Amino acid sequence: MTHPFRTHNCAALTAAEVGQTVRLSGWVHRKRDHGGVLFVDLRDHYGITQIVADEDSPALELLDSLRVESVVTIDGEVKRRTEETINPNLPTGEIEVFARSATVQSRADELPMPVAGEQDYPEDIRLKYRFLDLRRESVHANMMLRSSVISSLRRRMTDQGFTEIQTPILTASSPEGARDYLVPSRVHPGKFYALPQAPQMFKQLLMVAGFDRYFQIAPCFRDEDARADRSPGEFYQLDFEMSFVTQDDVFAAIEPVLAGVFEEFANGRSVTPAGSFPRIPYAEAMLKYGSDKPDLRNPLLISDVTAHFETSGFGLFEKIVGTGGVVRAIPAPSTADKSRKFFDDMNDWARSEGHAGLGYVTRKGGEFGGPIAKNHGPENMAKICEELGLGPDDGLFFAAGKADQAAKLAGAARTRVGEQLELIEQGCFKFCWIVDFPMFEYDEDLKKIDFSHNPFSMPQGEMETLENQNPLEILAWQYDIVCNGVELSSGAIRNHRPDIMYKAFEIAGYSKEDVDANFSGMINAFKYGAPPHGGSAPGVDRIVMLLADEPNIREVVVFPMNQKAEDLMMGAPSEVSARQLRELNIRLVEPQKG
Repeated sequence: MTHPFRTHNCAALTAAEVGQTVRLSGWVHRKRDHGGVLFVDLRDHYGITQIVADEDSPALELLDSLRVESVVTIDGEVKRRTEETINPNLPTGEIEVFARSATVQSRADELPMPVAGEQDYPEDIRLKYRFLDLRRESVHANMMLRSSVISSLRRRMTDQGFTEIQTPILTASSPEGARDYLVPSRVHPGKFYALPQAPQMFKQLLMVAGFDRYFQIAPCFRDEDARADRSPGEFYQLDFEMSFVTQDDVFAAIEPVLAGVFEEFANGRSVTPAGSFPRIPYAEAMLKYGSDKPDLRNPLLISDVTAHFETSGFGLFEKIVGTGGVVRAIPAPSTADKSRKFFDDMNDWARSEGHAGLGYVTRKGGEFGGPIAKNHGPENMAKICEELGLGPDDGLFFAAGKADQAAKLAGAARTRVGEQLELIEQGCFKFCWIVDFPMFEYDEDLKKIDFSHNPFSMPQGEMETLENQNPLEILAWQYDIVCNGVELSSGAIRNHRPDIMYKAFEIAGYSKEDVDANFSGMINAFKYGAPPHGGSAPGVDRIVMLLADEPNIREVVVFPMNQKAEDLMMGAPSEVSARQLRELNIRLVEPQKG
């Protein structure tokens, strides 16, 4: 007995099936009427088969009446296409199916957006009708890539000896990090659960419980604004933790997983081999790249030229250096043929980004140009260029100011110059680790020392360092993994000792009582024997975004929210009934106007 819907899928038929009677089901992708002969591209999850109906086909009238995206079942005969009509780009391109009969499973209304073709469409329409958007070839391919990547990650983690364990979704609110999504408790009036921002505490508790190597593809929830590389609301990460490990052990475990999955889906693009990811100290990254997530495809390096301007005819830089500021230089190689407008446009761009400006020096055949060169003097400029290894036709941009401001501008300028001069290497994935993050920083607003990043990292040197070293010079066993300028994750060797944790929090102004109250679950567990442990959590969405070469993370999330954290398709967030609110003992407070 023939299956009610199909004998084959729409990618399965080849010349080997010519002459067979088949049944296919799918969506009407395209229709083309060639004067009494109707061609229909029938599409399902697997691919496309061309259906033909002419005046001899009983199915012609029905197929002709259907709108595209209607769902039909076709019974017909597989025929070989003529030589000139073979489509080599289609798995089914050697054949077509002559329709003997057609059954409508579901008629489509007029579409609010096209499915065939890859034309751009307004995002609000795409998200409201995401079920249609997902039918489009490129979006559908992204979701299949995502599924394959996750399967590959799981397989590789299991092969490395990791155990997959699910951690709770309903948990306690944390005072650290981003805003929580809160869930009211019906049975405990006035109390709230929180959706986990990450399984951080649970995975550390699993190490305390003795599981040694844990991982999961973990959903995480943060009430944050959207960015191109971050979804509002929820995202997924490859969360993992390991016991009795050093930083080197963590790197050795995860590099083969990440390099392997990128190599698997690289499609000819090169990948930094496992075991050779460069390790760049944070301070060096901020100096040379102006960022703690450097894009190593960009060959430009930033240099500190502060010493050259301690005494200078260029008064602005001399004043900045004299008041504790710095001057950073970004090379602009082979720009002798660029007009002054190129350099002026860069300065205008810097101002549009909120900076005071971006100084520059032009050079053509060894001759310097621009106000900075004129005032600083050609001999002094030649010393800078010689020190930086620049040639006679290489220009320079300068970022000057307080160290953090100059680094930020220099980093952004490095990226923009690299893009403008088309220096960014294409067709590659370049990984690196950023290591040796500072444990503490000085908060100018609060006028106090605070944690710079992760308060639960182990300080390098442990208790001895905390007791004897300037807090602002203490480094943490903390690391980020970066690919092509995209931060995939932060991680750390954790502080597993209660005495060291109390001391670290004391330096940041927190009492023992504060730690006990805010992190009771973890600190109490550590008092019953905790192994040294560490881990990380590379972002799955960002991994897929890089592999799919998509600039926006929403292109690799199956049902994303818009930038206002709204689900236009399902109408979330939505109002709820008064009865539901009463059950939860919640009364709404209208927001103040103005």
